[in-house]
Amino acid sequence: MDYIIRATAADNQIRAFAATTRELVEQARLIHQTSPVVTAALGRLLTAASIMGTMMKNSNDILTLQIKCDGPIKGLLVTADACANVKGYVYNPDVDLPPKAKGKLDVGAAVGTGVLRVIKDLGLKQPYIGQTELVSGEIAEDLTYYFATSEQLPSAVGLSVLVDTDYTVKQAGGFIIQLMPSCDESIVSRLERKVNDITGIASLLDADMSPEMILEQIVGEFGVEFLDKIPTHYHCSCSKERVEKAIISIGRKDIQEMIADNKPIEVSCHFCNTQYTYDVENLHRMIEEI
Repeated sequence: MDYIIRATAADNQIRAFAATTRELVEQARLIHQTSPVVTAALGRLLTAASIMGTMMKNSNDILTLQIKCDGPIKGLLVTADACANVKGYVYNPDVDLPPKAKGKLDVGAAVGTGVLRVIKDLGLKQPYIGQTELVSGEIAEDLTYYFATSEQLPSAVGLSVLVDTDYTVKQAGGFIIQLMPSCDESIVSRLERKVNDITGIASLLDADMSPEMILEQIVGEFGVEFLDKIPTHYHCSCSKERVEKAIISIGRKDIQEMIADNKPIEVSCHFCNTQYTYDVENLHRMIEEI
């Protein structure tokens, strides 16, 4: 089962999260039919969003992570809620690149340069939007940079996806370690050494280490206290009714043009690839609702 562990350490001077996300990343791979390097890129962003979703306070809050880039992947978009339900898609799911040294998937080359946007819909009139340039395209480093510059929150982010020889997801997971403003300088230097010793979270998961054990390895010496174990899932909330509301929102004129074509229309959900079909009778009813 995929889940996230939330913890604190050093008398609340450190907050820490670790997740195992193999099942949800595999589901995303099956839905979008992604190549190995795209599976790794999308899986990393889904993992990060699931963790960051649990950082939000209210059940109706929505987090969106969007990457627009010049690499062959073109871009990614992922959303998560406060209950760690996450979904996402990639602009180009079929990218084939030679691996880096030691056979590692070259996510940085697939993403290239561009921008990372973090959008938090907190139920206010306007959402919070933070934007930073991509520093490596490897996603974990880009989010580390975002936290430091946009939220002034020193953080260590680790994200990893292991893809098996048959293209299925062997392991996936991540961690986010954050230092509170009051954090003692001696703790900072010790924590940096600990994080630098981590070889890759997916390989730790593959060695049968749980998220709890991974956090114990990183922040255990600072007196780690586990707070919550939160299930996380790939979940799309689309429905025929929701898509219908979206069609109605485009306005009477455009719907009348669809009716004039006298053909059913098909709408596909970007997140789960479900196809919704609306015949001319459905479109007439939408006009009446408007």
